[in-house]
Amino acid sequence: MPWWSWIVIWVALVALSLLYVVLLGIKLWRHFVALGREFTAASERISFSEPIAAAELVLSNADSAATGNSSREPGWAVHADPAEVRSEYAQGKQDRRAARRDRRIERRTARGQAQSLSDLRHAGRDLTR
Repeated sequence: MPWWSWIVIWVALVALSLLYVVLLGIKLWRHFVALGREFTAASERISFSEPIAAAELVLSNADSAATGNSSREPGWAVHADPAEVRSEYAQGKQDRRAARRDRRIERRTARGQAQSLSDLRHAGRDLTR
């Protein structure tokens, strides 16, 4: 093997290595740009560009809270007061338990089954009759 073949082999190895590094850099750049786009989209979803939109959202949330409609934007509890979130969760839990109890009482009444004393106590029925 002549001496210049080693030079050709090394030049080819270095060229292929540089090509690999360039392609890896391009791939990394594309992922970085995509991450920037996602970050921009996420920040636009989270923040408000106009204070008027923020005020309208606060008013609509206040209206929905006053009417009992609890549908809110996902992630609203992140910035809410923890005590408020806890009390709202506890109230919702009590409401769900009461609704289940009422459905159970209605179902057992419709089927002619015996009622549980605790269900009757919570339903406000007179147990002395």
